[in-house]
Amino acid sequence: MVRTTEQSAQDAVDDDVARGRGQFVVRSPVDDRVVARLRETGAAEVQRAAADLRAAQAEWEALGPGFRARHLLRLRDWVLDNEAHLLDTIQLESGKVRQDAAFEITASVDVINYYARRAERYLQPGHPRPHGALIASKALTVSHRAHPLVGVVSPWNFPLFIPLGDAAPALLAGAAVILKPSELTPLTAVELGRGWQEVGGPDVFRVLTGTGATGAAVVDQVDYVQFTGSTRTGRAIAVRAAERLIPCSLELGGKDPMIVLDDADLEHAVGGALWGGLFGSGQTCTAVERIYVQDGIYDRFVARLVERAAGLRHGTDAVAGGSEVGAMASDAQVAIVSSHVEDAVARGARVLTGGRPGLAGADAPSSGSWFPPTVLVDVDHSMLVMREETFGPTLPVMRVADEDEAVALANDSSYGLSASVFTGDRRRGERIARRLEVGAVNINDVFTNVISPPVPMSGWRSSGLGARFGGAQGLLRYCRTQAVTASRVATPADELLWYPYRPGKSRLAARVVRLAVGRGRRRLTSSRSQR
Repeated sequence: MVRTTEQSAQDAVDDDVARGRGQFVVRSPVDDRVVARLRETGAAEVQRAAADLRAAQAEWEALGPGFRARHLLRLRDWVLDNEAHLLDTIQLESGKVRQDAAFEITASVDVINYYARRAERYLQPGHPRPHGALIASKALTVSHRAHPLVGVVSPWNFPLFIPLGDAAPALLAGAAVILKPSELTPLTAVELGRGWQEVGGPDVFRVLTGTGATGAAVVDQVDYVQFTGSTRTGRAIAVRAAERLIPCSLELGGKDPMIVLDDADLEHAVGGALWGGLFGSGQTCTAVERIYVQDGIYDRFVARLVERAAGLRHGTDAVAGGSEVGAMASDAQVAIVSSHVEDAVARGARVLTGGRPGLAGADAPSSGSWFPPTVLVDVDHSMLVMREETFGPTLPVMRVADEDEAVALANDSSYGLSASVFTGDRRRGERIARRLEVGAVNINDVFTNVISPPVPMSGWRSSGLGARFGGAQGLLRYCRTQAVTASRVATPADELLWYPYRPGKSRLAARVVRLAVGRGRRRLTSSRSQR
């Protein structure tokens, strides 16, 4: 069933308006108009939803990964069948250009395909071999049991890819899922919940809209938290999870460095910097946020970067190809970018293109959250734009003498999400990668790891705990491991090591233990205390 975005937004709030329940406003960052008023889900309702989901989860897990995969593949087909509507919704609430929004569809479908095809194999029980004579008669089994209820608290920058990329593996693992989307971009998640219902999904997936209080209530009710967002909020969630003794995975902020060495392909490196730094208006956790260019290529790199950045089309579009860089998510985000640029200029940096908020052009809206692609030079680590997460369309470029200086500066950060190295020598790039204090390194590429389910997306330092994806671990992280040991042979009434302790039995037990674990001449020698 395909709906217009306006109809879907209105459907989501009609009942709440009639009942006078708490609501919050969703605005389009393109022109600041109100596009929806959604329910503020209260703590009591979160608790009721959690109880309902827990009641349905046991049967969902018992159905097995093959059955669960069929439901997720139906949801995948629903996403593809409703692609145009989902793209409209993503653009409406995030301000992304069409091509950036389409990236979310592709990446989301790919994650479902990857885990749906492998879930049964990844969740198979393991049977380790006994390691020695003491347990040689035991059959060992390690099984994977889903956390009953997973809470996914997702950010505003990827309203489809991150919620679905986290929820799909959790559902395939056998968990029930509460998805709490950002209050800035909840409409896509609401549509995702509608899609799950339309494909006949059991009541193991619900979308609960609201602000921070709703997210806190979700954390208080679930058995596992997957959070993506700011380091500040992530720390608060980690504290609450520790108080409740539940596991959490936190994908937090980043200040990702890009290193460009003298032997790099100039055009390729410039293209990587532009797409890596400006995709989604720079509002990507793994965006290129600071660039270190070796002296021999620096001047040519900056000249070409400025030329190409100035030629990018900044605006909104209704069809693919209209613009490259869209709006920012909110005025608050524009204010952060503005403050970083102003601080850099005050400390001696130069703006070579962009630098001021707003959208130029005769047809530009008079309101909205806009900031153009901005290239800065003469930057250093005293500046906010080189130290704090900007999360905007800025490309600060710093000259370095050699790879050692580039690595030292790249590591001079409290963050450690990912990094990029551009060089003509792959082995050189791999050597540098091993020196960088980040969870992922892309060589001659940018944030490819984000769309590579076989490898983990993990943050070091202040960039988080745990990891998204990572092959089998991307599914198993939503599970608890259970060990089962069973005797494979008939056993006497009293095991050798059991009560009662008797001198003869103890001497025999000591001899058996030494035969099992000892080495050399000591294998047959009992200790004096046991004689």
